[in-house]
Amino acid sequence: MELVNTKQVQEAINSFVNKEVYIHLETTNGAYASHRNQSFFSAGAYIRNAKVQYEIGKITGKGPYRVGLKINLGWIYAEGITHFEIDELGRLLLAGHDNEGKLAVALEISPTPFE
Repeated sequence: MELVNTKQVQEAINSFVNKEVYIHLETTNGAYASHRNQSFFSAGAYIRNAKVQYEIGKITGKGPYRVGLKINLGWIYAEGITHFEIDELGRLLLAGHDNEGKLAVALEISPTPFE
């Protein structure tokens, strides 16, 4: 993965507009927890192979970035994106790493289901 290039990421996001795609989205404590070392606070979310079609997709911010996908009944957001990759299968892989290099958030968009 490499640091986000907003132009390349936006082009990849645009390539999936109005197409059925599969979404993988996950967060870990690093994404939203400012007090990660306190054992009483834990946060996370995980969804895999959600089949969606979005009409608008945007990457915004000055880094770390926010990616939003406008679906029929609302939005899918991933905040804290720092890195990206477009793999050999044509999938857009986005990740956000914290100051220690640990994965905090991942958003992946694929034309085919994830394994």
